[in-house]
Amino acid sequence: MAQGDPELAEHAFRLCQQLLRIDTTNPPGNELPAAELLADELSGAGLEPLVLESAPGRGNVVARLCGTGEKPPLLLTAHLDVVEADPSAWDHPPFGGEVHDGCLWGRGAIDMKNMAAMSVAIITRLARERLKPKRDLIFAGVADEEAGCRHGSLWLCENHTDLVRSEFAIGECGGFNIQVAGQSFFTVQVAEKGVCWVRARATGEPGHGSMPREDSAVVQLSEAIARLGKQGLPRHSSEPVRGFFGALASHLPAPIRPLIKMLGSPTFGPAILNLVPDPGVRRAFRALMGNTASPTVLRAGNGTNVIPGFAEAEIDGRILPGQTKDDFLRELREVLGADIELEVMHTLPPMVTEPKESSLYSLIHEVMAERAPDAPLVPFALQGFTDAKAFTAIGAKWYGFAPVMLPPTLRFSDMFHGHNERIPVDGLAWGTETLMQVVRRCVDA
Repeated sequence: MAQGDPELAEHAFRLCQQLLRIDTTNPPGNELPAAELLADELSGAGLEPLVLESAPGRGNVVARLCGTGEKPPLLLTAHLDVVEADPSAWDHPPFGGEVHDGCLWGRGAIDMKNMAAMSVAIITRLARERLKPKRDLIFAGVADEEAGCRHGSLWLCENHTDLVRSEFAIGECGGFNIQVAGQSFFTVQVAEKGVCWVRARATGEPGHGSMPREDSAVVQLSEAIARLGKQGLPRHSSEPVRGFFGALASHLPAPIRPLIKMLGSPTFGPAILNLVPDPGVRRAFRALMGNTASPTVLRAGNGTNVIPGFAEAEIDGRILPGQTKDDFLRELREVLGADIELEVMHTLPPMVTEPKESSLYSLIHEVMAERAPDAPLVPFALQGFTDAKAFTAIGAKWYGFAPVMLPPTLRFSDMFHGHNERIPVDGLAWGTETLMQVVRRCVDA
């Protein structure tokens, strides 16, 4: 395939724009219209997609381009749900799919309707070419990733395993470019943190609001959450994180290599991180240095004049590779205190692609050396979680690689769940062509 493919890029752009105009905010999700849109595109190329509802309105779509079966399948996957967006805080409507300043704007432009659009454009192109690859190529557009995958990839892997079983899976969260010490890098995700969502509850005596209680449930919980915000959780070392910082260091000037490499050390990393001027980079790197716990939801009382008998906080916990759910809960209890009750709402383990090196990993390096020769590709450990949790559980080797070229003024981390999410039109085109080269070489190698 030639380096430029305007027809393929335009197809991906059109699909992404259409997907952005479908509100799949989770909750409630309502991914079915998005799944049906993609199913229509897949059917138009002669494929036979299946739209599967895990619950009313929770649509998943799966399609397969059949090959010779000489090698096991490759899976391309993307989630169709998005997080909420406050229109009053956006410069352009979050579900408008409008183009401004060279970017396609909308909730999901980066996370991750772009990957769904690229994947469907690619599989339909190969289907129209009547390609008979050595591997089957599977596409899965799934529901519910933002709320824990239970109506999407986890449900598919449990109930329709044979539809999505593969040797390799490509999804989020990698393929984007970052700047470190003036050097550009591209990422490929090979590890991600686990999840432990917790409800923390404080109890106390209820009473009249006119007679304050220093031991009220609200006061107890507030003090506990304040401690968590101030001191956080302990730092830990993790092999994938050390690998990420080590790979960055190997491509940087000699004087700063030791400092960047030591970011992976729980002893020296936090102090070195304070030297980084960019607060967004500091926040992203700090999240890789240990388990984390972010209070996200607070509940207490219904009446202004009533001291409630209990107060609750929901806490988004993330578990570093090498740590466990029990490790996380022990650390959280030590900070919050013994009087705060903890209830686990949802948990998923950390994920590490083992072994990291593979034929697909080598192919991604090969393609990126051609597409972005001045930006080394580094293995990335993700602070969050993805559908990798489900697909690796049924045997897939996962690589987060949804390629996009971002200008220095746009940072990937700012686009994720932030206001004014958008993707450069040229960056989407570049990413579509890049992913096509990886896919074509992988299925026909």
